[in-house]
Amino acid sequence: MKHLPNFLSISRIFLAVLLLFVALHYQVILPEYVDISWVNYLTCLIFCVASLTDFFDGYIAREYHLYSRFGEVFDPLADKMLILSAFIALLLLNRASPWAVFLILSREFFITGLRVMVAGSGVSVAASKSGKYKTGAQITAVAFLLADFFPGGEVLLWIAVVLTLYSGADYTIKYVKSL
Repeated sequence: MKHLPNFLSISRIFLAVLLLFVALHYQVILPEYVDISWVNYLTCLIFCVASLTDFFDGYIAREYHLYSRFGEVFDPLADKMLILSAFIALLLLNRASPWAVFLILSREFFITGLRVMVAGSGVSVAASKSGKYKTGAQITAVAFLLADFFPGGEVLLWIAVVLTLYSGADYTIKYVKSL
C-alpha cells in the first residue's frame, strides 16, 4: 500500500506515452476497417484513466500519509507528461488551438519553475482551489477534444485557458509572498 501512489504516478507516465502512440500511430495497432471514431474514444479513455490515477495517487497519499520524495518529484512530472502528450496529439490532429496550448503549457512550465525555486528555499505553497478548477477544466476540455464528438470542445479549451492563467497568477502571488 505504501508504494501505491508512486505506482500510480509511474503508470500515468506510461499511459501518457500510450496515449500519444495510439493517437499518432493507431493504424499500426488497429485494423484498417476500424473507424476513426473508435480511435478517438480509445485515446479519450486512456486519457481519462490516466487522469483518474492523478486523482487517486493524491487521495491515497493524503489519506494514508504516504508521502515520499519520489512522489513529490514524479507526481507533477507525470501530470505534465500526460497533459503534454495530450496536447501534442491534439495539435497534430488539428483539434486544438496552438495559442491555447501554448498558453496552458507556458503556465505549467512557469509554475513548475517557481515551485523548484521556492522548494530550494525550504518554503512550501499548497495547491489552491483555483489549481484544482484549472486541472478539472483542462481534463474536461482535453477529453472532449480527444473524443471529438462535441462541437464545443474548443470553447471548453478556452475556458480552461482562462482558469489556467488565473490559477497561474494566483500561484505566482502566493509564491512571491512566501519568499
